[in-house]
Amino acid sequence: MEKSIKLLIVAADPLVRTSLAILFDDVKDCQIIRAINPAVALMDILDEQQQPEPNLILWDLGWDVGEVGDLDFQELDLPVVTLIAQPEQSIEAWRAGARGILSRELDVDDMLVALKAVVNGLLVLDPAVTSTLLPSTPRLPGQLSNPPTARELEILQLLAEGLTNRAIATELSISEHTVKFHVNAILNKFDAQSRTEAVVTATKLGYILL
Repeated sequence: MEKSIKLLIVAADPLVRTSLAILFDDVKDCQIIRAINPAVALMDILDEQQQPEPNLILWDLGWDVGEVGDLDFQELDLPVVTLIAQPEQSIEAWRAGARGILSRELDVDDMLVALKAVVNGLLVLDPAVTSTLLPSTPRLPGQLSNPPTARELEILQLLAEGLTNRAIATELSISEHTVKFHVNAILNKFDAQSRTEAVVTATKLGYILL
């Protein structure tokens, strides 16, 4: 059964925040929980136990490359879909661990389809950015000099489902430190800069299924 969208909007431009809120306010199966400026303490807001709690963040990156900075979206415990205005921002969003990267030019119907896909555990990339982010000729599984272990494949699949390190540790009954160790090993084996990139590469190579 598909989940409904409980959306937290993040945008520096107040006009963009208002526009996105209005855009999705009347959409079926989509509820706007809050619209905030990224300058606020986002982690504090997520810890407020709002009712209902958001299950997806839509983050507009504006026009500035470097808007995300050193933020790791995986630490937010919620999937993040970013809206980008220029191709260079896709690299930034990718490395931060966004579950969706969409163009600001996307129409509302296509954007809604993408949001629904992400909130239900899928990874969504705008076709305009895939050539920038993904290698054009993927290697075959047998070509990896150091293929993932059975435990790493388990963790890869859970990363693909959007679970955080803490949630993976609980699911597998191991420590969070052990999860971080395996995640680092996975990144090295797939020559990935982020967990999102590792998941996409592993999927293209046939190691996991989304």
